[in-house]
Amino acid sequence: QVRLVESGGGSVQAGGSLRLSCAASGYTSSCNYMGWFRQAPGKEREEVAVIVTGGTYTIYAASVRGRFTISQDNAKNTVYLQMNSLKPEDTAMYYCAASVSTSISLEPWKYAYWGQGTQVTVSS
Repeated sequence: QVRLVESGGGSVQAGGSLRLSCAASGYTSSCNYMGWFRQAPGKEREEVAVIVTGGTYTIYAASVRGRFTISQDNAKNTVYLQMNSLKPEDTAMYYCAASVSTSISLEPWKYAYWGQGTQVTVSS
């Protein structure tokens, strides 16, 4: 089992920045990549970014590319999502997820483990 705990959410004005953290514990060596997803009220969960565990290969959704950066600290078993130039449409609950699949993907169904989420609210 893998436990994921997100933190760092909050309220910010448009154009501001936030950094989300996702602390992983348990059988983390089984996870091949980590991702961030988000879900706004009344909308489906959508992908944000993914990173290969222990590596540097990343994938970003088009809506956040150039504004968000996913990174990790392997020693701390923590994945980060630096969010800059935030927009009101970035408002959502943000979830960290871990996958044991061997092929990197932003498809939510490939992620076996999920955190409880952290709320991000961007005001105009």
